[in-house]
Amino acid sequence: MSKSDGMNYAPEGTVRRVVEKGEFVFAAMNLDHGHIYGMCNGLIEAGAELKWVYDADPAKVEDFVSKYPGVKAAASQEQIWEDAEVQLVAAAAIPSERGPLGVKTMRSGKHYFTDKAPFTTLEQLAEAREAAEQTGKKYAVYYSERLHVESAVYAGELIQAGAIGRVVQVLGLGPHRLNAPSRPGWFFEKEKYGGILCDIGSHQVEQFLYFTGNKEAKVLNSKVANYANKDYPELEDFGDMTLVGENGATGYFRVDWLTPNGLGTWGDGRMLIMGTEGYIELRKYIDIARDREGDQLYLVNGEGEKHMQLSGKVGFPFFGGLILDCLNGTEHAMTQEHAFKAAELSLIAQRDALRIEG
Repeated sequence: MSKSDGMNYAPEGTVRRVVEKGEFVFAAMNLDHGHIYGMCNGLIEAGAELKWVYDADPAKVEDFVSKYPGVKAAASQEQIWEDAEVQLVAAAAIPSERGPLGVKTMRSGKHYFTDKAPFTTLEQLAEAREAAEQTGKKYAVYYSERLHVESAVYAGELIQAGAIGRVVQVLGLGPHRLNAPSRPGWFFEKEKYGGILCDIGSHQVEQFLYFTGNKEAKVLNSKVANYANKDYPELEDFGDMTLVGENGATGYFRVDWLTPNGLGTWGDGRMLIMGTEGYIELRKYIDIARDREGDQLYLVNGEGEKHMQLSGKVGFPFFGGLILDCLNGTEHAMTQEHAFKAAELSLIAQRDALRIEG
């Protein structure tokens, strides 16, 4: 697993099967982003069987098969969609293609699991909402900065247990290293990647909704800029937004592509969750100048101060929950509306953002 490049960051956890071999079969396609490996790792560790892979680029397929021996290379997307054994398709397509691919997948009778950002336009979101309602299939989203981070998973458990009282504010920092030479061309085309708030901002919105317990929120303001990458005029290397939830909780988030090369990982992702009776700080990927291990959680409440290093101690329950939700028609891992609402608010923030020239 690469810690220097977020595009190839693919966490691996403990095997915790929720199904027997062959009980839940999935396929992978459109391998445009390295997050597909994290998505597949999580499903396989939860007991899913990976049967097929498809991409138009044979080199990507070859690399994928070397990572997952035994997976079969499909000749087309249709071969996967027509296989009655396949229950779910995982994909990490170019962001502007994720929505249409999901609609096709759901209408073929499969559940769909996409990398974030799940859409680049509100029109795509509307089409997916309609398809999900009509087909009864799931449009699941890999919001990895919560779902694949053990400290964030445990923070959710602490909040649900009442450790910090009612959550009233969430501050999120989502810095990323650009590594421009390693990025594909689409990464720098606004129409294809959607903008920084649509893209990595969607992680932050999802976490705000989850940690504050909100089903609805408003974007109060948002800003984007390209401060340091003028050679890529369509890139936004900075963005922020302010949200307020229907229950009164507020959120502020900053995302950027400005991580310096001296940092020991791809981004110093942090989150401060303030409650009425305490607060939690997450240092997700590194504790700078102290510990290169991530998943550092700090808790302060009426009982005192606590520090926990949680790597390998919590696991990633979302993936097993998603499998069981697909099989049972439930919504325990993540509700469909939660996945869509996080995307919707990100798209609104992106659409309405003040463009800073600097």
